[in-house]
Amino acid sequence: MTQALAGMLVVALEQAVAAPLCTSRLADAGARIIKIERPEGDFARGYDQVAHGESAYFLWLNRGKESLTLDIKDPEDKALLLRILARADVFVQNLAPRAAARAGFDPAELRARHPRLVTCSISGYGESGPYRDMKAYDMLIQAETGLADITGPPEAPGRVGVSVSDIAAGLNSYAAILEALVRRERTGEGATLAVSLFDATAEWMAVPLMFQEMTGKAPPRVGINHPSIAPYGAFRTGDGKGIVISIQNERDMAASRSASPTGRRSTASSRRNSPASTGRRSGRGSRRRASPSAISIRWPISPPTRICGASRSKRKAGRSRCRFHRRAD
Repeated sequence: MTQALAGMLVVALEQAVAAPLCTSRLADAGARIIKIERPEGDFARGYDQVAHGESAYFLWLNRGKESLTLDIKDPEDKALLLRILARADVFVQNLAPRAAARAGFDPAELRARHPRLVTCSISGYGESGPYRDMKAYDMLIQAETGLADITGPPEAPGRVGVSVSDIAAGLNSYAAILEALVRRERTGEGATLAVSLFDATAEWMAVPLMFQEMTGKAPPRVGINHPSIAPYGAFRTGDGKGIVISIQNERDMAASRSASPTGRRSTASSRRNSPASTGRRSGRGSRRRASPSAISIRWPISPPTRICGASRSKRKAGRSRCRFHRRAD
């Protein structure tokens, strides 16, 4: 089956996490992604070396893309990028605030030249306001939006274990681009999109905000537990092992009382709900009662021992064009 975005060209002047996550999703949907990297490469290449000597972040976010090394301050390289953009369907960038515009790749100017182009700029704090020129990092956004204040144990705020603010902005950008492409099919016009890490994370804080405004106090930090739903958290069993129980309503509670540690209902409960004991028949035309399940109980599992099976690729120096981690057809 043909992929939804097959035949579309996306040019990405990107780095770090948010924009690469967005364009990796577009690549998964079949678009051709040309990732523009500075001569020293995307700095996410140096985040770690856990994946056979390469960065796990970089491999995760840049699969299925093509990499083109350019110095966008060089006149020849700038001209090359402008020629590529003239053929592009989508342009995504998350450089430092206003850096793309200073280099001659202002989204509004590009849209004026190419009305069908969809541009998406990802920033820390948006295109206007007193923070617009400030650099943003995931941990700062988690702290400034209040997410860190409701995360972690009671003793101190905590950072969510993955870069959720970057991920939120990347996924919002992906959704906005898809909407813009649908609209372009109807109107023939592209779009100028702007997404920020702060807005993406702040939107997630709607429930804690209402909790604060309605009760006069912020929801407490309770670790893995839930501030308002119980039992919903980690518990220690009689033999010293740990389990996680997630029950959100009385129906789940009733189901969990008759559950065995395997997640199956007890024999007695199964007999009560069997077609023979209830007088119901299964089969075409009959109405079968769906028995509640105890899927809310989770037992500990071992983590995977293998992170990445990709072989290490060697990146050539200079202005070379290379393909890495080709997407499987």
